[in-house]
Amino acid sequence: MAVLQDLKYRQWFRGADVDGDGFITQRDVRLMSERYIAARGAAADAATAHRLTEGMDAFWSNVIAPMDQDGDGKVDLREMTEGFRRVLTDPALYPQQIEPVTDCFLDLSDLDADGKIDQVEFRQIFESVADVPSEDCAAVFAALDLDGSGRLDRAEFHKAVAEFFYGEDPDAPANHLFGRLAE
Repeated sequence: MAVLQDLKYRQWFRGADVDGDGFITQRDVRLMSERYIAARGAAADAATAHRLTEGMDAFWSNVIAPMDQDGDGKVDLREMTEGFRRVLTDPALYPQQIEPVTDCFLDLSDLDADGKIDQVEFRQIFESVADVPSEDCAAVFAALDLDGSGRLDRAEFHKAVAEFFYGEDPDAPANHLFGRLAE
């Protein structure tokens, strides 16, 4: 299933390479934050904006920067794929590896602070941060809403993110969490 993982990693990379230069840099990570802050209509100095910026800086430092094998301050697709393959090997490590960032995004996406993400909130974060087209957001959201409530609770959201990064089922809807996979 390495082919499926590579497709998912490449799709994730496309969203994270905000400026489209073929690398993920700290600037790209900051641009993701800025796009989301702008989409939410939050002031750059608001507590939410500050929390997101801090979370994304930690994401850069703890997740992306260590993948920079040649020390040039940027991570290309090969470095990122090899980094994910090296680190994301055991789903039991999800709580340490990915859950904190996922919780941050969930909390920041939850505009009405009800502990769940509705379709509008889901679209807002994935469209603005990961550049996922609206139509993909709607289809993925519907597939991930396991209980049909019209909202993703924390467990559903975590299940989707874990499936994206660790899953090997080619038919899992979470494969398209960051946009439709390009073969």
